[in-house]
Amino acid sequence: MSRLLFCSMLLLALAASDTNAADATTQTGLKQGDPIGVFYVTKIAGAEDDGVDTEQEICYRCRYGSRPMVMVFARQTDGKVTELVKQLDSAVTENQDARLSAFVSLLGEDTGKLKTSAIELAKKTSAKQIPFVVAKESKTGPLNYRLAIDAPVTVVVANDSQVVSSRAFATDEIDLDAILADVKAMLN
Repeated sequence: MSRLLFCSMLLLALAASDTNAADATTQTGLKQGDPIGVFYVTKIAGAEDDGVDTEQEICYRCRYGSRPMVMVFARQTDGKVTELVKQLDSAVTENQDARLSAFVSLLGEDTGKLKTSAIELAKKTSAKQIPFVVAKESKTGPLNYRLAIDAPVTVVVANDSQVVSSRAFATDEIDLDAILADVKAMLN
């Protein structure tokens, strides 16, 4: 009898672990309506008049609070990333009354290279309103955001501390129109 009970418990445990593993792999990325969590970054460049010093550790998501915001998580900075940042910088400038904010968080293995990339992207885009940062969790991005590890760029549009949209792209396939449409819809 105890052997039968043991085997039954073992089978139940294995079934539960398989279910949990399946759930973990299907739950990637934030979905519309999900809350946006706290995460810390180090400001590297950009947004010189935002009151945050270069090399200062900060939670920009916290600083922006429930304001409308666009968070760009980039593992690569080629393709349409420069144009995306320029468009977002213009949108932030044009929507100051709505208090629209944005930042670009670079992700990857080598923090030194990420800092160099942040400086280069800031210069290349000439963005005035957007800070370029390196996330404390630089390899994965904020764990509570469940960013797809294979997505070169993820753009999260949020308002009232909730996700409006979350889109992942290859750098050459960034859909600028869709992102800007999400921003416009959020502000209206």
